[in-house]
Amino acid sequence: MSTSTHALRRVRESDATAILAAFSSAADMARQGNVSTLDQAHEMAAWLAAPSRHGMAIVETSTDGLVGVVGVSVEPEDRLGWFFYWLAADARGRGVCGRAAATVANRALRPQAEGGWDLERLELGHRANNPASGAVARAAGFVHEGTERAKFLIDGERHDVLTHGRLRTDPVPTTAELPWHEEPARG
Repeated sequence: MSTSTHALRRVRESDATAILAAFSSAADMARQGNVSTLDQAHEMAAWLAAPSRHGMAIVETSTDGLVGVVGVSVEPEDRLGWFFYWLAADARGRGVCGRAAATVANRALRPQAEGGWDLERLELGHRANNPASGAVARAAGFVHEGTERAKFLIDGERHDVLTHGRLRTDPVPTTAELPWHEEPARG
């Protein structure tokens, strides 16, 4: 039996209140989308639960309460996915997102015959001035592939974006996986 205090499951419509709380927890959450009302939180929950997306809730095991999300927007024709993640401010700094990201990336790149989502490549990008996001990417086995100079305009200032990729053939990271609170649907 796992002693982890966090686990993964699919995002649910009932997570809207927790999504709103997460987006209200820190100013940097605005980069993840526009969620400032409960209606917008319901829209975000529906977006995360769409069939073309694997939106996995990071939950506290004692309450099943959502504290963050790791997701993959899938492009089935190319068997690749755009990887994304975020955490409520009070859940940050403990390695939870790195473990969740490694768990989801490992599942996404595993062949369908082995219970995976059968993707060949995952991609992500994060601001160069966000080292915590870079640590999550590295924990999940992503490799830095380049820098998109001055890509984002934030509060009137241009920011570089570091791009990362992970292939099915890359080494699986040694990061400890989180347990699945409920098994996700196959790819």
